[in-house]
Amino acid sequence: MAELIIGLVAALLAVVLVLRTVRIVPQARASNVERLGRYLRTLEPGLNIVIPFVDRPRHLIDLREQVVSFEPRSVITEDNLVVHIDTVLYFQVTDPRAAAYEIFDYIQAIEQLTVTTLRNVIGSLDLEKVLTSREHINSTLRGVLDEASGKWGIRVNRVELKGIEPPASIKESMEKQMRAEREKRAAILAAEGQRQSKILTAEGERQAAILRAEGQAKAIDTVFEAIHRNDPDPKLLAYQYLQMLPELAKGPGNTFWVIPSEVTTALQNVTKAFNGEVPTVAPQVPPQVPPQVPSEVPSDNGHNPEISRG
Repeated sequence: MAELIIGLVAALLAVVLVLRTVRIVPQARASNVERLGRYLRTLEPGLNIVIPFVDRPRHLIDLREQVVSFEPRSVITEDNLVVHIDTVLYFQVTDPRAAAYEIFDYIQAIEQLTVTTLRNVIGSLDLEKVLTSREHINSTLRGVLDEASGKWGIRVNRVELKGIEPPASIKESMEKQMRAEREKRAAILAAEGQRQSKILTAEGERQAAILRAEGQAKAIDTVFEAIHRNDPDPKLLAYQYLQMLPELAKGPGNTFWVIPSEVTTALQNVTKAFNGEVPTVAPQVPPQVPPQVPSEVPSDNGHNPEISRG
């Protein structure tokens, strides 16, 4: 019976010894080993052997990239406006020994360093630059944090400003300004559209007038060539002339119009044409030249001169 109890105790001690000797570290994890309270080495992922009751493995450290979101912090800008900014930090542990022994809590240290650096950077910018210079702020924060956290075994990959919340009064003023800017751009676009529409309409009317004039000119040329080609007699021309007289009298304002002398000649030619007579053409009367009157030439004594008789 005593031998059985001793055997069980030995087996139990063997199991405990194996458990304390063999350490399995997961992938992308690391564990620092202390021997008698002093750092010895860092366990790599996989199966590791340590001396039981002499070597003491500490808690596992995650080597993957981690994301930490910090609470909004109040920051004063250069123009004395209080804005609330919350940040997101992407970092990775590169040295498990330094992360465990160089800093007590590297996450809290990074948070405090981020807030301090953020206040220094934002304090040198006004609100407009803060809202439009996110890339500059991110790169400045990343440079400062990466330099300061390097001795802690931390590599800061990226820093992002998740939100910038200006005061309510400033936010309302900015909304009004943006609304006015949008209305201004809409009015400009509408005016530009109307301008383009008027230009295109005028251009279309001009092209239509040009085409209409060209068509009328071609029609007149065609009629003129046809008339000269067919050589019409005076009767047809007189008849066409009479047909155009009613068109001259059309219109609400045509209360008085003058009949030219050619109308009488045209009527006479039409009458003669219907009576079978040959229409006559009015002879052309040469213009009469008035007789020249000799001008009076004053004499030397001021009396009228005598006209010399031939």
